[in-house]
Amino acid sequence: MPKDSHLLSTIPVGPLGIIALQSCTPLGERVDYYLSKWRAERQNAEKDTIAFNGYEKDSYLLNAKCPRFASGEAKGEITESVRGHDLYIMVDVTNYSIEYSMYGMKCPMSPDDHYSDLKRIIAAACGKARKITVIMPFLYESRQHKRSGRESLDCAMGLQELASMGVDNIITFDAHDPRVQMAIPRHGFENIRPTYQFLKALLMSTPDLDLSKEHLMVISPDEGAMNRAIYFANVLGVDVGMFYKRRDYSKIVNGRNPIVAHEFLGDSVEGKDVIIIDDMISSGESMLDVAKQLKNRKAKRVFCVSTFGLFTAGLELFDNAKKEGIIEKVITTNLTYRTEELLSRDWYITADMSKYIALLIDHLNHDASISEILDPSDRIQDRIAEYRKSHTIRENY
Repeated sequence: MPKDSHLLSTIPVGPLGIIALQSCTPLGERVDYYLSKWRAERQNAEKDTIAFNGYEKDSYLLNAKCPRFASGEAKGEITESVRGHDLYIMVDVTNYSIEYSMYGMKCPMSPDDHYSDLKRIIAAACGKARKITVIMPFLYESRQHKRSGRESLDCAMGLQELASMGVDNIITFDAHDPRVQMAIPRHGFENIRPTYQFLKALLMSTPDLDLSKEHLMVISPDEGAMNRAIYFANVLGVDVGMFYKRRDYSKIVNGRNPIVAHEFLGDSVEGKDVIIIDDMISSGESMLDVAKQLKNRKAKRVFCVSTFGLFTAGLELFDNAKKEGIIEKVITTNLTYRTEELLSRDWYITADMSKYIALLIDHLNHDASISEILDPSDRIQDRIAEYRKSHTIRENY
């Protein structure tokens, strides 16, 4: 149980309700498990008062669905009361494994479909919930966050639409550009980086990692990832390096200017373990190119760390990179859909985020501060000290 004795100094803002859309069911179930377990174990004399009515439950998940007509149209349904609830709606817009039938054809759900289902469930609540928080780990259209020409601003428009529908808070992870929150300046927007969970997964899976600056280095694969690389390097107390992409701006391939080469800025990586950290692995070609160049510079082992592992080009690229000794491990979170094939790979490690999300929901339901949760510096230093002492760490939140 987390160290939260101060949590119950405030009463819940309303009965807790969680709606995990079909795209996010496994993660929602794990979050619900921890919340039910913690609240059953929590000792508090006030739990029997009316302010804590419905506080302790076997499950906080509410039944909701989005059935579709044969034409492909859909509707949102919530089959339980949400009146007065503190409602948390979880959605994974990248889950392409879900299909629906349209005119007899099977169609995989796109991010647009998942986003539309989210709006349908918000609309089905009919404004009866006391507060609505959307937990959208991969922020919808976050890669279309700025204009390079006469283009739509899809992410900002999506945020404004959710705010206009009555959403009070949006929780997302490692947004491509968190400045997009300026589209809704009067609403809550939490952009969370899973640095602690990355480090925890790395230390638990690698018993022979030397955390000294002489043997470890953090690498940013491009200029956009530099801030997260600097933070990771600072909490570890090691050096940071950066690659920058030279692109051919005379061509457009798959909607982007192709990368001509990666140029490196930083100290020597010879004989060092290196951690490449980024917000997402899309096809993986860019990250693997960076890993290959690091190995050419005589890096010892390469660990690829990313919040979202999309693997849009399949797993063969990473299988080959592992066989050739280019990469050692790939660590991504369970915030997005992962195939069984990915989970079976010996080079893949999951950074579990379910406890962390449960902790956030627990605090927010009490209207308690989450500043300590958002800044994991002290916890990271505790785990580093534990690892240096025993070359492993214990499993806890």
